[in-house]
Amino acid sequence: MIDSPLSLFWPDADATARYATALGQGLQSGDTVLLSGPVGAGKTHFARALIQSLLTVIEDVPSPTFTLVQTYDTRAGTLWHADLYRIATDTEIDELGLIEAFDAAICLVEWPDRLGPLWPGNALLIDIEPHENGRAARLTWTDPRWAERLEQMVQHV
Repeated sequence: MIDSPLSLFWPDADATARYATALGQGLQSGDTVLLSGPVGAGKTHFARALIQSLLTVIEDVPSPTFTLVQTYDTRAGTLWHADLYRIATDTEIDELGLIEAFDAAICLVEWPDRLGPLWPGNALLIDIEPHENGRAARLTWTDPRWAERLEQMVQHV
């Protein structure tokens, strides 16, 4: 069984997308994946690949930087993609309905540091850092169900 944290290296955008797709295959309602890292690290690329892998009809997956939240009907259930970069207070997060979505939908959240005390305890955190030869990802979790899912993800890439 894989232990937290798990360190991965993605040499290019295709490798990032493969891991996102593999992770997406095991997601279900109530799962939250938090994507952190600096601007340009690949958070939206990862989210876009994961979302597209779950869509029954391929559609454009824009960054929710300005809309804050985009929702999708996927074969795994409703998926919320949130970008909290422009959020200033957790009151704004509550107004988005994101807290309820943590229990009822699959949630991908970019800039999760903006969640503050609203951070879901059962989430998977993926911290992505750019490197000259690709991206390094550090995955951490406390909920034991992630270990089995991540082991399957690594085996399928």
